[in-house]
Amino acid sequence: MAYIIKVKDLFFTYSDGTRALNGVSFAIEEGSRVAMLGPNGAGKSTLLLHLNGLHLPQQGSVSVRGREIGKKTEKWVRTAVGMVFQDPDNQVFSSTVWEDVSFGPINMGLNSAEINNRVSKALHAVGMYEYKEKPPYHLSYGQKKRVAIAGILAMEPGVIVLDEPMAYLDPSGKEQVVNILDDLHQRGITIIIATHDVDLAAEWADHIIIVKDGRVLANGGSELLTQKKIVEEASLTYPLVSRIFLNIPELAVAVPRTVNQAVEAIRNLIKR
Repeated sequence: MAYIIKVKDLFFTYSDGTRALNGVSFAIEEGSRVAMLGPNGAGKSTLLLHLNGLHLPQQGSVSVRGREIGKKTEKWVRTAVGMVFQDPDNQVFSSTVWEDVSFGPINMGLNSAEINNRVSKALHAVGMYEYKEKPPYHLSYGQKKRVAIAGILAMEPGVIVLDEPMAYLDPSGKEQVVNILDDLHQRGITIIIATHDVDLAAEWADHIIIVKDGRVLANGGSELLTQKKIVEEASLTYPLVSRIFLNIPELAVAVPRTVNQAVEAIRNLIKR
């Protein structure tokens, strides 16, 4: 089993004394789709910032591709693990979309031809190539989000981390981002998202990490999202599909978590 990221006994306390992480441990397989859930203040964002070296471990360790992250490797890991922040206005700041997406490759020291190739591919991947000459402040929130993702794609990391990627997006914008994430997964990129959206986690992720009070409360497959004790302790809700079946216990079927699983369960019930 090839793990691309390993976190072991990670602790982190902010300068004001707030303990954000309290002994976090987990491992992520290469090429997986990971959803990290938990209540506000659980430590999700702090944890994500450790995965690409924006925070360095105070105690414990974070390793990416077998290399432990610290002062000697923090620059390297920012090219290996791309971070897309919740608010694209914190990430999209140049005078044109093209300039913004080229920022990372330029700082990697790439030549002009390679920079142009990467930026073009990244903008096409998120459906924003036709906006390449537009100032970012003329874009919608969802378009800015896609430009922020393109800026990370242009650096060609093996891992992309997204903090609340669906926040403040309309249904069309959410669908566009999911399609982008699915395309990245098909390319073999490991994707980690922090989200409050249990329906997204259930439908999209193959690995669930639930965090509470700076610790990993549960770690496994999407079946965790239908386990009463875990859902209640993490202040989550059941996926909508699961709630329907949980409210009809006489159906006596395994509780589905996704639409496809629900369709299959209903078909099996009809055949009885």
